[in-house]
Amino acid sequence: MKVFLDANVLFTAAHNPKGKAALVIELAGDGHWDVVTSSFAVEEARRNLEIKFPGALDAFESLLDVVDIVPAVFDESCPIELPGKDVPIFLSALGAGCTHLLTGDKKDFGKHMNVPHETSGLVIQTVADFLVAPDPRAS
Repeated sequence: MKVFLDANVLFTAAHNPKGKAALVIELAGDGHWDVVTSSFAVEEARRNLEIKFPGALDAFESLLDVVDIVPAVFDESCPIELPGKDVPIFLSALGAGCTHLLTGDKKDFGKHMNVPHETSGLVIQTVADFLVAPDPRAS
């Protein structure tokens, strides 16, 4: 499994080291799956941490030791309807060959969650769904 982490997942993992988002990265470090993000997501998470939780920046940098960072993909031809700010997240996950995209953004990604037949095979889930729900492609 190759799991792409949206900026909000990185942000949450850094400022809540005992939470589910941090657990996903910890389990990746133990070899359960690979975690990937884009340079675009890293910069967004870092910027938000600097503003809201500057004390979490060291934890953030440590988390990135486990995460593969791929170049951001910017392209106008997104196969699903998303706001412009989310297109590089989705396209970067696809471009990196990820099986899953984890995000807390239910407002923009919600209608695309757990329907990989509509999202070019990419399973979009919340961290909680990823940790407890079976892969919807298996059904």
